[in-house]
Amino acid sequence: MADERAEPGQPDAPEPSFSDQVGAAIRGSTLGHLDPASKPSPHALLAAMGGARGLVESLLPGILFLVLYATTKDVLLAVLVPLVVSVGFVAWRVVQKGQPVLAFAGLIGVGISAAVALLTGQGEDNFLWGFTVNAVLVVVLVVSMLLRRPLVGIIAGALTATPYAWRTERAKRAVAWRATVLWLAVIGARLALQVPMYFAADAGTPGAVELLAATKLAMGVPLYLAALWVTWLMVRSVLDTQADAAEADAR
Repeated sequence: MADERAEPGQPDAPEPSFSDQVGAAIRGSTLGHLDPASKPSPHALLAAMGGARGLVESLLPGILFLVLYATTKDVLLAVLVPLVVSVGFVAWRVVQKGQPVLAFAGLIGVGISAAVALLTGQGEDNFLWGFTVNAVLVVVLVVSMLLRRPLVGIIAGALTATPYAWRTERAKRAVAWRATVLWLAVIGARLALQVPMYFAADAGTPGAVELLAATKLAMGVPLYLAALWVTWLMVRSVLDTQADAAEADAR
């Protein structure tokens, strides 16, 4: 049997660069289910969100909080039941030897939100963690634009294995900027609308917590799916097609 080990003096394989590692991580994530060159379809979008199970895992904790808090006004019950459900989702995936990454991410968010609300005893504080995450995303998007590396371009480059095209080709660069601005507007709108609701709830306005919870659900997965769909259409419009490649080879 041939020895497959590297011969003495043979150079080792080069270590993958940081950008290569980031690209591999993106392609291996749920977002990697999306092929930007393919025709946009609801099925592919659903796969990118973790499938039907991923949607349930994302939406159910928030729905439970809204229903329980609206009917009982009991902060302890309203935050602990979604937390237990999130733990159940993770356990379910582990038992089935699935990929519990999305469920774990959801559990971390629900756990932190529950901890904050329980420490303060205020139902509206259940949303502070979400505000923090959105604020961080806004900063990341703005910084990526200031560095002339719009985040959508980085992600699209990783998915299509053309990381530099999104910086050097004018049409792709323009799409990367516009799509990044789109996500900045989506996430910024969430903060602009929901943060005043939080302060209204903190001031004791009746029904403000329930309104905030309902608004967060409406501006969560549905809004993200719509933004992802538009981004996909934008990115796909500037990708090189097989016809383009054949024409370039013929020159």
